[in-house]
Amino acid sequence: MSSDTTTRPAARRLLAGRAPAPAGRRHTVHATTSALSVLLLLAATGAVLHEPLLIPPLAASAALVQSTPQLPLAQPRSLIGGHLLSALGGYLVLATCGDSTWAAALAGGLALGTMMITRTPHSPAAATAVIVVLQSPAPLPFLTRLLASTLLLVAAGIIAGRPRHAPRYPVYWW
Repeated sequence: MSSDTTTRPAARRLLAGRAPAPAGRRHTVHATTSALSVLLLLAATGAVLHEPLLIPPLAASAALVQSTPQLPLAQPRSLIGGHLLSALGGYLVLATCGDSTWAAALAGGLALGTMMITRTPHSPAAATAVIVVLQSPAPLPFLTRLLASTLLLVAAGIIAGRPRHAPRYPVYWW
């Protein structure tokens, strides 16, 4: 037996690491088209309303819901609650500290703590707090659009989870 054949499996194991197995082709296509569809819907609705509905953290949220719908981070409680609580925290930091990058960093960190305390973990939502501090959007319109957008992401997850081959969504609501 040559040394080449004994080292090759070890090298493969090293490269494989502990990463999860690759998603199947069917799941990859389904998740990609579902996420693309809901993000285009957000963009189109925003264009019709002349108000932005698609903010960067929502693209990350769509990716979580569509690619890993079983994760706690993707569940409606975390998706909706995480974004809304983070936005509210962003407004609180904005009111008390202003709109500096230092305040935005504070808002992002405090958003994580808030989500952990309230059991609504959703990592993309920390960026929502940062956006609130840096862009200072009017609170009521922004929160209304954010709620509508997160509800649309949940609805898209439910619809995408309907086919037999797709993972069910949500795993839990509350």
